[in-house]
Amino acid sequence: MALFFTCVLLLIAGYYVYGSFVDRIFGPDANRAVPSATMRDGVDFVPMSTPKLFLIQLLNIAGLGPIFGPILGALYGPSALLWIVAGSIFAGGVHDYFSGMLSLRANGDSVPNVVGRELGGAFRQFMNYFSIVLLLLVGVVFVLGPGKLLSQLTGWPVNYWVAAIFGYYFLATILPIDKIIGRLYPIFGALLLFMSVSLTVMIMTSPDHQVLPSGLSMANTHPKDLPVWPLMFITIACGAISGFHATQSPMMARCCTSEKNGRFVFYGAMIGEGIIALIWCTLGLSFYNDAGALGAAIAKGSPSGVVNEVSTALLGGGLGSALAILGVVILPITSGDTAFRSARLIIAEYIKMPQLAMGKRLMIAVPLFAMGFVVSLGDFNIIWRYFGWANQTLAMVMLWAAAAYLIKRGKLHWICTIPATFMTAVTFAYISAEKIGFNLPYTWANAIGIACAVCALVAFFVAFGRKVGSVPAE
Repeated sequence: MALFFTCVLLLIAGYYVYGSFVDRIFGPDANRAVPSATMRDGVDFVPMSTPKLFLIQLLNIAGLGPIFGPILGALYGPSALLWIVAGSIFAGGVHDYFSGMLSLRANGDSVPNVVGRELGGAFRQFMNYFSIVLLLLVGVVFVLGPGKLLSQLTGWPVNYWVAAIFGYYFLATILPIDKIIGRLYPIFGALLLFMSVSLTVMIMTSPDHQVLPSGLSMANTHPKDLPVWPLMFITIACGAISGFHATQSPMMARCCTSEKNGRFVFYGAMIGEGIIALIWCTLGLSFYNDAGALGAAIAKGSPSGVVNEVSTALLGGGLGSALAILGVVILPITSGDTAFRSARLIIAEYIKMPQLAMGKRLMIAVPLFAMGFVVSLGDFNIIWRYFGWANQTLAMVMLWAAAAYLIKRGKLHWICTIPATFMTAVTFAYISAEKIGFNLPYTWANAIGIACAVCALVAFFVAFGRKVGSVPAE
C-alpha cells in the first residue's frame, strides 16, 4: 500500500513541481489571443471552461491504454509502477503539454502541421499519413475493446455493441463538439470517478487480496520471461506516454480561453491518466497471487476479462460492478469518438476543406468510417501491437518537434530532447525485435535502438545546433 500511495503522491508532486518548471520554460502569455476567440465557428472552435476542458482532455486521452496496458505491464512486476510515474512526469506530461501549447500558438493546428512547422515539410507529410493510420487503429481498437466488455456485462453479442459504438462515434465525429462530447462527458466523468475510487478502496480493504505482494522486488516476473526493455515501455503506453495524445490536444487547444490554462488541461490530464494507470497496475499486481496467475487470466479472457473478473469480485455481481465496468468502458469510447473526429480534422486541413457545413464533414467522415470498419475485421491482437508501436513512434516525433521549437528560441530544450532520445531507442528496438517488424534477436534489436537514438540526437544538433536562439522568444 505504501508504494502505491507513494507513486500517487509523486505524480501529484510532479504536476506542481516539474509541471510548473516546464510551464515556465515555455512561457504562456495570458494576453495572447487564442483560437477559440479569433476563429470561433461553433463547431470545432468553441470556448469552454477550464474544468470542462480538463475533463474532456482526460477522457479523450485515457482510452484502453491506461487499463489494458498496465494490466499487461503488471506481468513484469512492480517496476511497471516506476515507469508509469517517471514516464508521466518527465515524458508523457511534457509531450502532452507541448502538443497542446504549440497547437494553441498555431491557431489550433493539428499535429502534422505542428510537427511540420518545427521539423520541416517532409515530416509534415509523414505525419499526415501516419497520424491518420494511428487514429484509425485507435478507433478500431476502442470499438472492439469496449464492445467485448459490454458483451460480457449484458450477454448481448459483441457485434451488436460494435455497431452501436460505431454509430455513436459517427455522430460525435460530425456534430459540433459541444453538442455530444461537451454534454455527455460530465456523466462519463462521474462513472470514471466511481470506478477509480471504488476499486481502489475495495482492493485496500479486501481480506483476500493485498495491495502489492510482500517481499517487494523490482525483478522481472513475466511468466514468459519477456524482457522489460523495450517491451514494457511499449506495453504501458497511454499510462506513461502516448503519441495518440498529440492528436487529441489540438481539439482542446481550439477551445482554450487562455494560454495560462495549458498546464492544468494538458500536463494535468496526463497526470490524471497516470493515476488511473497506477490503479489498474496495482490491481493486476494485487488481485492475483503471482504473475503466472495474472498471465493465465489474460490468456483466458484478454485484459477485458481481467477487468470483468476484478470488478465483479471486488464489488459483487450487482450494480456496483456494473458501474465499475461501465467506468472502464467509457474510457475507450471517449477516446474512440475523438480519434475519428481528429482524423476528420487532419484530413480536412490536409485537403483544405472547411468543416463548417455538415455536407463537408460527411464527405470526409463516411469514407473514414468505411475504412475503419474494414480494419476492424482484422486480428485484434495484431492491430493492438501495431497500435502500440505507432503510438510511441508518434510520441517520439512530437517530442523531437517540441525540442526543435525550444532550441530555436534559445530555451532549455533538454526537457524534450532527453525523452525524445529515450523513446527513439524504445521504438526502434521494439520494431526491430517484434514479429510485426524485423523479428531480430533482442541483442541485435537493442543495439539498433541505441544506435538510432544516438544518430537522431546527432542529427538534431546538426540540424538545429546553429539555430540556437534564431527565433525570438514569444
